[in-house]
Amino acid sequence: MSQLLLAVDTSGKDGSVALARAMPGQDEIDVLEVVPLTGGAFSAQLVPQIAALLSNHGYSKSDLGAFAVASGPGSFTGLRVGLAAMKALAEALQKPMVAISVLEAVACSGAAQGTAQGTARGRVLAILDAGRGDVYVGDYELDPQVHMQARMHNERLLSREEFIAEAQVEAKVLEAKRKAVVTPDAVLAEKIQSAGIQIELIEYPNSGVLARLGWEHLQRGETVRPEELEANYLRHSDAEIFSKPAP
Repeated sequence: MSQLLLAVDTSGKDGSVALARAMPGQDEIDVLEVVPLTGGAFSAQLVPQIAALLSNHGYSKSDLGAFAVASGPGSFTGLRVGLAAMKALAEALQKPMVAISVLEAVACSGAAQGTAQGTARGRVLAILDAGRGDVYVGDYELDPQVHMQARMHNERLLSREEFIAEAQVEAKVLEAKRKAVVTPDAVLAEKIQSAGIQIELIEYPNSGVLARLGWEHLQRGETVRPEELEANYLRHSDAEIFSKPAP
């Protein structure tokens, strides 16, 4: 019997939802369709789009066997919408769920697209614009033997200047280890390149990428219980920052 997986990404300005299917004896999952979601209205779109996506392929929510959701970093409001919907479905249907870091998706997408002058495996720095002059940085090691499998060294929030300074100091190390620096953000890529840092511009990983990563996580038993799932913000919200008492 085939297994259906639903993947959702509401971490950015725009999002998407994907339906994927794995057949018996099949190592990888096939993405059946990816539906874009318009930013700013995730809460109104997500549930109807999921229902329409399932109906278009002749399924209902009871046919779903697993869930994958982008856990961040990204938009505070957007992440809450996606996480709440996936928590509710996974809990109601009693099906497994995996949380995928957007930085992991960027790192794996960069490898799949052949970054670092053709090197598709190895050490990858995934960079995303965090606003306010900051960047999200994910340091990942991609398995040379296994497709879509990455080991996280760390994920950090740095100012753009801090990241550039570190990258410049480590330039020789980066080259020696063939460490790729990747981002889906064209403006950020241009700013980093202007500082003399080699960076690869890749396509933004949509929920189809999350579905494939989610399937790999499921095969390794890397699931999370709905009540334990939390967003990976990497920074505090404005409410948390401004509610802190002055020193």
